[in-house]
Amino acid sequence: MTISKAPLFLMLCTVLLPGNVENVAEICRGAHCYGAETENARPCSGTHCSGRLRPRPYGSATQGRSAQPVPALHGAHPLFPSRTTAGPNTIPHSPRGGSEKTRSGAADGSSGCTGTDCVSPAWPTSNDTRECKGIECKLPVRMRLKPRPTKAHQCVGESCPGDAHGQPSPVHIADRAAQFLGEFTDFGYPPSEFGGAPLGVQLTCDIKPGENEVPSEDALILQLQLAKGQEKFVEALKSQQKVLADLQQRLTHQQSALLSQQREILEQQRKMYEQMDLVKVQYSMLFEAVKQMSFQSLQEDIQSYFESHLQGLQNQVRNHLQKSYAVHKVEVDAKVIDVGTSVLECGACGAEEYCNFQSNPPQCEKCTMCPPGFFLVSDCSLNADRVCQDRDECLELPNLCGERVKCLNTPGGFRCLGTSDREAVAGVCGHAHFFNRDLQECQACADCEGQAVAFPCSAVSDTVCTTLSENKLSDSWSALVAVPSAQSTPSRIFPGLYLDIEGQEQTDFVSSEDGRLIFQQHGLIWADHNFALKHSCRNFLQLSMRLNNSEEGFDLSGVRIEQPDGKPFQSVSVSSTAEVEPNYTLSLFLKSPNQYCNQSKDLHVYDLNTPFSMLWLSHDTGAVAMIAQMAMSVQYQTNYRPAFRVISVSDTYMISLSHDSRAVRFTESGVVKFVFQQALYSMGHSCVREGFSLVSYLNRNGTNSELMQVFKPGVNYRDTSISLSGAAKVSGGDTLSFEILSPAHCNIRYFGDNSGISTLSLIWIPSAVSTALSATVCRAGLPTGAVRNKVLCFQQVTPNEEQVQLIASGQFARKYFVFRASGVASLTFHLKMIHSCNVVKLTLHRQLSDQVQPRPLAQQIGGQMPEGSEWSSVSLRASFGVRNGTMIYITLDCTRGRINQITHERGTDLSLLWVSS
Repeated sequence: MTISKAPLFLMLCTVLLPGNVENVAEICRGAHCYGAETENARPCSGTHCSGRLRPRPYGSATQGRSAQPVPALHGAHPLFPSRTTAGPNTIPHSPRGGSEKTRSGAADGSSGCTGTDCVSPAWPTSNDTRECKGIECKLPVRMRLKPRPTKAHQCVGESCPGDAHGQPSPVHIADRAAQFLGEFTDFGYPPSEFGGAPLGVQLTCDIKPGENEVPSEDALILQLQLAKGQEKFVEALKSQQKVLADLQQRLTHQQSALLSQQREILEQQRKMYEQMDLVKVQYSMLFEAVKQMSFQSLQEDIQSYFESHLQGLQNQVRNHLQKSYAVHKVEVDAKVIDVGTSVLECGACGAEEYCNFQSNPPQCEKCTMCPPGFFLVSDCSLNADRVCQDRDECLELPNLCGERVKCLNTPGGFRCLGTSDREAVAGVCGHAHFFNRDLQECQACADCEGQAVAFPCSAVSDTVCTTLSENKLSDSWSALVAVPSAQSTPSRIFPGLYLDIEGQEQTDFVSSEDGRLIFQQHGLIWADHNFALKHSCRNFLQLSMRLNNSEEGFDLSGVRIEQPDGKPFQSVSVSSTAEVEPNYTLSLFLKSPNQYCNQSKDLHVYDLNTPFSMLWLSHDTGAVAMIAQMAMSVQYQTNYRPAFRVISVSDTYMISLSHDSRAVRFTESGVVKFVFQQALYSMGHSCVREGFSLVSYLNRNGTNSELMQVFKPGVNYRDTSISLSGAAKVSGGDTLSFEILSPAHCNIRYFGDNSGISTLSLIWIPSAVSTALSATVCRAGLPTGAVRNKVLCFQQVTPNEEQVQLIASGQFARKYFVFRASGVASLTFHLKMIHSCNVVKLTLHRQLSDQVQPRPLAQQIGGQMPEGSEWSSVSLRASFGVRNGTMIYITLDCTRGRINQITHERGTDLSLLWVSS
């Protein structure tokens, strides 16, 4: 139930007007009056008087409950009880905190309410005598309004001192009305001159549930304010909904526009695809038409055309010459003079240049080079360019594509109609040609004139040429090696003979002449040669690398090939390093210690694929090379730790010997590649049965760790050599040492001289431009039995490197090594096994990312196992160029026999060295 503000205001005005002051005490009329609050008030009587309202202290359980409306009687407001008039403008002030005796009149003998329905005044029992009005009585004492002092009285209320008769001080009606009006927020807060202050709204409930309850003014005002706020909130929500609807409409328009644009794009793409299909069809038709054409028929048509018109042209020219012979003679002379003048204007043209007088002004231009598949017709002259003509391979080689396949000549190559990629990879293009997949024809391999060959021509890829710049750090080179024929050399090889080195690739740092290598630039080299033969000479043979052929030349390294019991194939690998300068020469030298060895009868060399390879390093890499020989040793000892004597070293600060000369010390961290070759003479059957082991150790912080190990079958009363090569990372202060392990009851004599048969060669490279990786064969899954070109699987020993790593997943997992950067690599592989094969072959393959078929890089073989030996071994060494994505792998092949066991522990090791290019 709500009470409007207008009647409430009129009631206030009626109560507070001066004319009605006298009627204040008589506000209540009738049987429904409430009890008086003053002593002089008329008591309520009758059956309809309300019951006594029990006071509730502040903070009771009903606090916070909303006040309910109570009906007012005879126009009186329930918040304003009637008071006794004390004067024309004042009413007696009854303190709310008075005693029950003073309020009720029952105690002082005054007439009170009689009957069962009398209502006692509901006054609180608090001792606080300050005046409170309305809802203010519910507030704590500290939050109540302070009364306004008047001029006549400085204070109002019970707290002020009374008059002489003990009566309370009077309160002005105007002050009471002002104080009452301050309780309504719609009328404003009491001004400062009334002593008021704005109060917060606090709703409390002091009426029990079930009684007649009235709402407080503050609750009504708060409800009105909440209604107004709710209206404003609804209006704001409506405006926001209108904005959202507008945004949704705009988004819909944009989506429709985007869909239309996408439809247009799809339509354009469809038209483009149709046009591309049409172009493909036209191109295929044109290609088929070109395939059906023959250059030979074209030439015949041209020839017949010229023959048919030649007679008429000759008659016209003859008539024309007869009429104006003199004029033409003058013009020809003028042209000759102009050509001579143009040649003079060009000046002196350089080599491989000619004067082009047709250009304005005349200038010198480079002579045209004949492309692959063309031959030279006329050479470049002073005033004419070089003339080249296409080579017709189909006419030169009638059965080039076979009898049933038609051959079609093309510029720079030929085409076998109907040739597939598989046939092309098999080598149908022949020598010096490769199959071009883009043109689907055989093309002549490019010739790198004046440039280095980075990657040679293969069955499906052309030659890759490169120029060796001054900033190039490394390079590689490989060659074939052959023994000179017996007709060109003496039959007996006691004085020795030089093997012919035939280079397959061209490079700027080395060239091959007369079977020997001539260096063109400064730098450091690492050379490897795989050699396999069988001989019946009465003693061993010795293979050496020799630097320079002059008197001051010396053997870099050498190995001995022992005298066999039967005639099986034997294999050796010789390696070395050196510091070279321009015009230095390198050669391979083979000799016998006696004259009882005939080349034509006792010597048979196995034809290996690219047995010689070389790694070249620029001085800009900071690499250091060292060569040391073994010192003279005690005769006939078993386990042997050699002592070294330095022959040459390019930087004594970086590489030096230990205090006992049995180890090599490194000053800074880097990568080292080494080869240790020791010649020996052994006696005893245990030497043959158990063989020898050569172990390399790396000492770091006083602790020795085994780097790698190689096995060598032993001999009885014969000379032989044992060799170990590898690559590893070293740190500053590390030392490298070696030890030869031999069985008991085996007497061995170790040689040490200046012939190169007992040497240590190594090269140290900074780790900034190089890295190394080590691996061994898998513990399971190795090929056994009749093995035919089986790919070996490996497990990596050292952590992965950024430049090279073993593939871990996929079809090439644990079999292929992949390089992630361009450079030069050097590989060494030692394999220890038991077999019954006549020949065991190891082949290193390289597969580029853009090639279908891999290409063999190097090979090495091993012959039959020596009789009485438990194990045999074979080693492979090679250097080659790599680029990003190059993969390598090793295959094993057994001829006429079977593989019984391959060891994965000691005796089988693989090491890879990578150097940046």
